[in-house]
Amino acid sequence: MKFTRETPATLTIHSVSDHEIRIGDAVYRNPIALTIDAVSDDWPAKVLADLVADDFSRLLNDNPEIIVLGTGKEIQFPPRELVFAMARRGVGFEVMDTRAAARTFNVLAGEDRRVAAVLYIGI
Repeated sequence: MKFTRETPATLTIHSVSDHEIRIGDAVYRNPIALTIDAVSDDWPAKVLADLVADDFSRLLNDNPEIIVLGTGKEIQFPPRELVFAMARRGVGFEVMDTRAAARTFNVLAGEDRRVAAVLYIGI
């Protein structure tokens, strides 16, 4: 699947496959975290079921309105406590497959929203 929308001031996810994510000239083959102006390829090597709010602390430091979690080829729900922790912080938290999460990130970033994402690949 290819994404081609360009917004000069923000990062744009160009494509997502079962094996990689392309952002600009960079190719990522492991989970990544991103905001509208930075990509981090050192996301903790954790299974989704073990995620906690502290794993998102760097993203939360950017005060996002919403965090989109892309869980791979299919939707896998994270622990309920993580969802509740985000709600207590007033941060929207949406879970979807990674392709849908990438599209959502691009749309929200294109609308100048304060969006962040964590994208898993091919789980």
